[in-house]
Amino acid sequence: MAISKRDEGKKVNSDINVTPMVDVMLVLLIIFMVVTPMVNNKVNVDLPPAASAIVMENANKEDSVVVAVTRDGKIFLGGDQVQVDDMGPKISSLLENKTEKEVYLRGDNRANYGRVMDAIDGVRAAGVSQLGMLTEKSEQ
Repeated sequence: MAISKRDEGKKVNSDINVTPMVDVMLVLLIIFMVVTPMVNNKVNVDLPPAASAIVMENANKEDSVVVAVTRDGKIFLGGDQVQVDDMGPKISSLLENKTEKEVYLRGDNRANYGRVMDAIDGVRAAGVSQLGMLTEKSEQ
């Protein structure tokens, strides 16, 4: 009587197949190489053009609040001349019932820079959350 013996142990291959692991690692490497420059928060900022059509359209509405500084240093709120000290309360009363606290500033090209900054300080004293600076579109 012969005993039948199984030789299944000789058929087992205990070598690790590295090909699928290398494939996965290469795919991950490529993904990280593509995504890494996108995560970087430096530079690559597209700024809106000066005096964009949306800002000009909003500034031309009847209920918009516009502050203007002339070349001789006078400050106007709408069509009325105001002093820098009076700007805060007047702008606050104009923006009282509005949801968007936005004011537009027009500064003459030859206006004194310090006077324009005084107007900006007056607007900020009113608690304005957004200040739109209006400029003329360059003809290039």
